[in-house]
Formats: sequence, structure tokens, C-alpha cells
Amino acid sequence: MTMRTLLVLLDKEFRQFFRNPFLPKMAVMFPLMVMLVIPWVTTQDVRHVGVAVVDHDRTAASRRILQKIGASDYYTLYDVADSYASALGALEEGGIDVIVEIPDGFERSVATGTPRKVSISANGVNALKGSLGSQYMVQTVMQTLAELRAEKGLAAGPDPIAVQNRYNPTLEYRFYMIPALMIMLLIMICGFLPALNLVGEKEKGTIEQINVTPVGRFTFTLAKLVPYWVIGLVLLAFAMLLAWVVYGLVPVGSFGAICLAAALFILTMSGIGVVIANNSDTMQQAMFVMFFFVMLFVLMSGLVTPVESMPGWAQWITRFLPPRYFVGIMRAVYLKGTTFAELWGDYAVLAVSASVFGLLAALTYRKRM
Repeated sequence: MTMRTLLVLLDKEFRQFFRNPFLPKMAVMFPLMVMLVIPWVTTQDVRHVGVAVVDHDRTAASRRILQKIGASDYYTLYDVADSYASALGALEEGGIDVIVEIPDGFERSVATGTPRKVSISANGVNALKGSLGSQYMVQTVMQTLAELRAEKGLAAGPDPIAVQNRYNPTLEYRFYMIPALMIMLLIMICGFLPALNLVGEKEKGTIEQINVTPVGRFTFTLAKLVPYWVIGLVLLAFAMLLAWVVYGLVPVGSFGAICLAAALFILTMSGIGVVIANNSDTMQQAMFVMFFFVMLFVLMSGLVTPVESMPGWAQWITRFLPPRYFVGIMRAVYLKGTTFAELWGDYAVLAVSASVFGLLAALTYRKRM
């Protein structure tokens, strides 16, 4: 009887979802927007750094540096200033981001093997752009110096550091963010929709038809969780397909490892949504409470900011946030090919959170006659 009742309720939930004029469209358009638009705009790759060069040397060597700057996609050469003071004025006004000052006698010093120092000043108001812009410029100047020394037959200086970027060789920030955007998609869809659906039934009064039946709380709750569990897995597969077609990004690790973690996480988010709906009387209440949790999950689970970069007290709070563990699993499996055996602790936390919030969703459901 319970299984038959569950199947009838599941049929009702799926029919209700697909008959809704808004929800199916949102379930398709939201992943498209998230996967096709956001990866291009949420980037920490710094380009078009405004540069002014103060060239006191006026030689072929200094012109080589100017050519390197002008030919790079990372810089926009705004001015070759006559003095440092005029370039500094442009920096203070926000017209440029970096000043490169080439000293007099620079070419002669390169020929003698003791090159004079090139001064680089960066605008620190935009800390990210100033920091990365100055680092890019240091690399450009060092590369130019190496070329000039080689042309003059001088031995190149030793390179004490060899850098090898593993798992993301091109340091493509989109590859780092795409797994996180898939998680954000599941947070929004599998958290909001169950909550809004259940509260909508309360406001319309249709839930009273269920309340007068002998349907148990666990059967009722399961009927609310399973549809969004299925929908969430389908949306995740759709998002992964878009990541492959548009960006060429495929998981290095097991697809099954991702699906298992996603299944546990979707049950967790759906359980949270049902718990919030069970304790809300209006859609506005449910939306405000759910929005609070969504903001907490997005900002503190490592989706955008690495957990290791947060203060100690914030890192302690993140231990209680289920998305933190799913973020770790997704990026490790997607980019590194990490196995289930290496991440079993994170899977265990997700399994516990799915069980706890699923149980709370059932226990907080009250029939109101």
C-alpha cells in the first residue's frame, strides 16, 4: 500500500511540475544562462592593463620593451610619458594601472652584464589588477632582458625556479569555476523549487487534500524529494554536456563518482528546502529564509573564495556547510581525477547530511486539519 501510494504521489508531483507554465522553462533556461554566460564574466584573468612607459633611455633595448607591451593582449599601452610625474598623475586619476620606468643607460648596462633596474609602479586600489598586472610586467621585462642578453652573446642568468601547472596547465579560470557553477545550479534549483512548490500548495489550499488522507509523513516527504532528485541529476547531466560541447571540459575522474556525490547533495538541498517550507506559511517567508542559506552556501563553501583563504572562525563554520564537501569532490574529480577512495570522508559527510535533512523534512511535516 505504501509503495503504491508513493507512486501515485510521485505521478502527481511530476504532472504538477510539467503542467506549471514557469518551472519547466526555468529548469532549461537557468542552466543555459549559468553555463553559457557566467563562465565568461566570472573570471580573475586580468587583461587590458593600462600601461604608461617612462623611457629615459630611448634606445633599441627600451623600444624592445615597448614593442613587447604593445603586442601583448594583457596590456594596453596608453602613453610613452616624458617624466615619471606626468605618468604618476595619470595613475592617480585612474587612467592607467601600471607605470614602467626605464632608466637612462639601460642598454649599455645590459651590454656590460649588469642591467640597471626597471621600475614598475602599480595602482593598488584594484588589488587584483594591480598585483597581477605588475607580475605580468615583471615577466615581460625579464623575458626581454633574456632575449637582449642572448643577442649580445651573453650567458643567460640561471632560472632558479621551474614552474609546472598540474591539472590545469593553461591556468584557465573558467575550468576552475565551471564545476562550481554546476553546484550553484543545483543549490538554486533543488533548494528553491521544493520549498516554493510546497508553500505554494499551502497558499492554494491543495495540500489539505493530502492532509485528510492516511498518507504518512515519510511517504509524503519522499514524494516531495524524489522528483527534484531526478530533475537535479538530469540538469547536472545537461550542464556537463554543455561544459563539454562549449568549453571542451570533461571530467578527468569517474562520472559515477560525480553522480554519487550529486545524488547525496541534491537530497540534502531538497531536504533543506522542504524543512524551510514546513516551517513557513507564505512564499515570501520561504524565499527569504532560503535566500539566506543560498547566500551562505555560495559565499562560504569555497564556490568563489577558497576556504583556506578565509579567517579561522569562518573556516570552522564551513565545516557544517554541505556544499563545501561537494565543491571539493567536484573540483577534485573533474580536474584531477581523484577517486572515491581518496574522498570517502567527503562522501560520508554528504551521506550524513542527506540523511539528517531528509529525516528533518519528514519530522517537521505536520498535518493541519
